Amino acid sequence: MYNRKIEKVMDILKFEHIYLTIRTDRFYYLKFILEAYEGLAILSSSGVRKDIVVIKFPQENRKNVFLLLDSIVEKISPYYS
Repeated sequence: MYNRKIEKVMDILKFEHIYLTIRTDRFYYLKFILEAYEGLAILSSSGVRKDIVVIKFPQENRKNVFLLLDSIVEKISPYYS
């Protein structure tokens, strides 16, 4: 019984990570958007380069994270002008 509860908690805590290249002046914009939705995702810098970020999110939020990113891609991508 106790092991099942631990396994359930561990499943909830499994986060996916994606790395993106974004416009550096849009870091806080993206952070605000992602973290405004409680529990959707967490944004952090990669520590490697200023334009590379890491988005961490629970597996169950995958679809919503990608839908949100798709809707703002032109605002955050360095490949759009």
